[in-house]
Amino acid sequence: MRLVGALALGLAVAAAILATHGVEGHPTGARHPDAHALDDAGWRLPLGLWEAARACIAGMVALVAVAFGLEPLVFGAAAAIVPSLAVRERARAARREARAATARIVAAIHAAVRSGVALPEAMRRGLEVAPVPLARRPWETALRDFTLGAPLDAALAAAASGESDERVRATLDTFALGVGERLSLERVGSLAGSLAERLAYAESLDDEVRARTGGARMQVHLLAAVVPCLALYLAATTPGVGAVLAGDLGRSVLVPLAVALELVGILLSRRALDAVSR
Repeated sequence: MRLVGALALGLAVAAAILATHGVEGHPTGARHPDAHALDDAGWRLPLGLWEAARACIAGMVALVAVAFGLEPLVFGAAAAIVPSLAVRERARAARREARAATARIVAAIHAAVRSGVALPEAMRRGLEVAPVPLARRPWETALRDFTLGAPLDAALAAAASGESDERVRATLDTFALGVGERLSLERVGSLAGSLAERLAYAESLDDEVRARTGGARMQVHLLAAVVPCLALYLAATTPGVGAVLAGDLGRSVLVPLAVALELVGILLSRRALDAVSR
């Protein structure tokens, strides 16, 4: 029975991982699944230390499960994915902040180019208005490569290839194409102005979408809370239900599987809502 519960939870955990991790854009097997999220979140941890922290969390939860007479393998495995979910949620918030900062950077670049400043110097001035490390990273990378002798268009394209955010990547690629086509400074200024307007519009659209979906997000969490509350009510008022949930079947299969499916439902709902603003 415990093996059945472990297998059932394993399938649910796999679904949760696919729902939250499967669209990150990493080449299969090229990097640790959490490496990019750790970088974007600003959590500068060696991957070995990160895995050790996950193992410690899983072990502590397993010990607590043993103390309460629950299945340690099931709850330990579920706890092992919590750090990954947390860092990816933090990385998602950091990317939202970086997108807003990127709009300010491009607007500052546009203003500098319109005043007659060359694009590399305009990029340096643009970075002065954005203290967000994740937003500064691709521009600083491009400027560093340019300073070391790489062509500016190649440096911008290389910086774009390392970005996971489609909006930032498209902005850098557009600048790279403009530089590669040897556009005049006036036309580069027009290009920067168009990009600044596009980014500002996309950011305002994101704000509106988040405001309109705030109620839907709250409903997702409220609906997720209905099931455990209903289970507790039935366990308290119906002896048969309480006996099943307290027995081996409930502790090893029903309760862990219900918790896992609740998490999967919340994650899928949030991903669907977040995808609207991309």
